[in-house]
Amino acid sequence: MSFANLGLSEALLKAVSDQQYTEATPIQVQAIPAILAGGDLMASAQTGTGKTAGFTLPLLQKLEGGERTSNGQIRALILTPTRELAAQVHDSIKTYGKYMKIRSAVVFGGVKINPQMMILRGGLDILVATPGRLLDLHQQNAVKFDKVEILILDEADRMLDMGFIKDIKKVLAMLPKKRQNLLFSATFSGEIQELARGLLHNPVQISVAPMNTTAERVTQTLHPVDKSRKTELLSHLIRTNNWYQVLVFSRTKHGANKLVQLLEKDGIQAAAIHGNKSQAQRTKVLHQFKNNELQVLVATDIAARGIDIDQLPHVINYDLPDVPEDYVHRIGRTARAGSEGQAISLVSADQTKQLKQIEKVLKTRLQLDVVPGFEQRERAQDEKEGIEAPRRAMAERQARSQSRNDGGRSANPRTSSTSARTSSGTARTSNGPARTSSGAARTSTPRSAESGQQRTPQRGNFDADKPFSRGTRRDGAAAAQTRHVGIRPTPDSVDQERLYQSRGNQAAPAPAPQRKSNPQRKEGTRVVTVW
Repeated sequence: MSFANLGLSEALLKAVSDQQYTEATPIQVQAIPAILAGGDLMASAQTGTGKTAGFTLPLLQKLEGGERTSNGQIRALILTPTRELAAQVHDSIKTYGKYMKIRSAVVFGGVKINPQMMILRGGLDILVATPGRLLDLHQQNAVKFDKVEILILDEADRMLDMGFIKDIKKVLAMLPKKRQNLLFSATFSGEIQELARGLLHNPVQISVAPMNTTAERVTQTLHPVDKSRKTELLSHLIRTNNWYQVLVFSRTKHGANKLVQLLEKDGIQAAAIHGNKSQAQRTKVLHQFKNNELQVLVATDIAARGIDIDQLPHVINYDLPDVPEDYVHRIGRTARAGSEGQAISLVSADQTKQLKQIEKVLKTRLQLDVVPGFEQRERAQDEKEGIEAPRRAMAERQARSQSRNDGGRSANPRTSSTSARTSSGTARTSNGPARTSSGAARTSTPRSAESGQQRTPQRGNFDADKPFSRGTRRDGAAAAQTRHVGIRPTPDSVDQERLYQSRGNQAAPAPAPQRKSNPQRKEGTRVVTVW
C-alpha cells in the first residue's frame, strides 16, 4: 500500500518521498491508521520491518500545530533500552519531520547532563530517552511530565531483559492518567504481556508475523567448529568471500576486545562496541561502520540495538546468546527494509544447549554446513557427537531403549548387579565384628608399648605427667575425672586444692594474694565515689 493512502499530511509524504520510500511495510499499514485514531496499541514485529517509521510518522502528524510547551515540559515521550536505539529513533524524527515545526531531543547516559538540561529548559514536543537518564533529569527538576500526551515503549522486551522494569514503573507513576500508550516489541514473553495489561487500555493488537520468528529474507546457517578454531574460521570466511560490513556478535565485552585484537593481527580492520566504551567512541565506530570505512564490527547484545543499516549483508554469531530471543534480535540487524541478508553462527560443542533452546523458540531446525578443513573434533560433555547430537539424540535414545528391552528381559543386569552388591554387602557385614574386636585389641595396647620405645611429646603438646595437660590418652576412669584445659587455674578455694591433691600433687600452688584493705575506709562506713 502507498503512503498516500494512510492519511498522512503533505509534509510527511514529501519527507518519505525524499527517502525514496514508495510502499509501506505491513507493520506501517496497520500501525499508522491505528495510532492516528488515538487508541492504545500493542504491536509485534521483527526488527528491520520499519516499525520505527510506523510510530514516528503518525506521532509527528498528531503533534503538529499543538500547544507549545515550556519550562521542561514535553508532549510525547519515547523510551528505548540503549543509547544507540535512542539516537536512531531521534534521527528518524528529524528525517521525517524536517518540513514540520517540531522540537525534539534525545537524552541518554554516558555524556554530560548539563547540556541536556539546557535543551529541556525551553520545553519540547518529543523527547527520546533511556530510563536511567530520564529519572536523573527528573530528580533535578529538568523535565516535567504533566503535559505528556503520548507514551511509546520501543523494544519493550529488551528493556525488561536489561532490568529497566522498576525504572519504567517509576516513570509510569509520574505520567498523567489520560494519555495514549504505544508498545512495540519484536518478541512477546510473559513479562511483556503482564506489563501490557497494566499499561494499555483496550489496545489494538497488531502482529505482522508469528511471535519469536525471524525475517523471511534471512538465510540462516550453522558452521560447527572447535572452540579453539572459531577465530581462525571467522577470518577464513571473511577473507575467502571478501566480505565487508560484517557485524559479529560476542557474548562478553572482554571477548569482543580480544576478538578485535586477533582479527587485526590477521590483517582485518575491526573495532568493538560495547557498554565499556564511551559514547564518543561508540558514535565514531558506528559512523565508520555505516560509511563502509570499517570491515568488521564486533558488538555485544546491549550495544547492538540501534544498529540500523539498510544493506547490512552479513551477521555472524561468534557466540550463541544465552537468551534464545536475543538470537532473533541479532539476525534482525540484516535483511532490513526489504533487502536480503545472511546470518551465520559458529557453534562449538559446548553450545549444544543454547542451540536446542534457539531451535525450540524458532520452531525450526537450522541448516548445518561443515566448512572443509574445520571439521569439529571436540565433543560435548553431555553428548557423544558434538554439534550433530541434537539431530539424532532422540533416535539414539530410542535405539538404546529398544536394545535394552530386547536383550535384557530374561536377566535384568540392574537386578543382578543389585543382588551382587547386596551379597557383597552381607559379606562385609559378617566380617565387621572381627575387625571390631581386633580394633578393640589395638586400642587397649598403646602404640608406644608395641614398638618398645617411649613416646616423646610432640611440639605443642603439654607434659603428660602434669595435670591439665594434653598428654597420652588415659583409661576411661581417669579421662572422666580429668578435665583438659589449656590454662591451669589458680586454686583459690579448698575444692580446687583437694582436686590437685587427688591428681598426684602433694601441695597446691600458692594462693593468690589477697586484696589490700582501704586504709581510708572505717568500720561501719561506706565510701561512695561520684564520677
